[in-house]
Amino acid sequence: MANELILIVEDNDKNRKLMRDVLAFKGYRLAEAETGEDAVRMARELHPALVLMDIQLPGINGITAFRQIRDDPDTAAIPVIAVTASAMTHDRQTIMAAGFDGYQSKPLNVKLFVEAVRQMLDR
Repeated sequence: MANELILIVEDNDKNRKLMRDVLAFKGYRLAEAETGEDAVRMARELHPALVLMDIQLPGINGITAFRQIRDDPDTAAIPVIAVTASAMTHDRQTIMAAGFDGYQSKPLNVKLFVEAVRQMLDR
């Protein structure tokens, strides 16, 4: 099933465009944020089915934004996948220990990325 709303949180234009193009092609509706603060505000306003969260963001980072989304009862149940260039084993462990629902490393493997999005939305 497509047409779900996905919030893409990514400050890099090229990475954001890649995610937008791939997901739009698959039929998802999209909203975009470039900062952690905008991500939190938009999650509260739009209640997306999924958030794709970069970790290194201007302002508050993706982990802090994620925690704010989780701490709000209105947005706590929204699944959040970390999408990050921090691909070292320690970075992944830190990110997953923070409570993210999933993890995708950059550069994105488009096939695995689309599968991860679909699996998260099917849960």
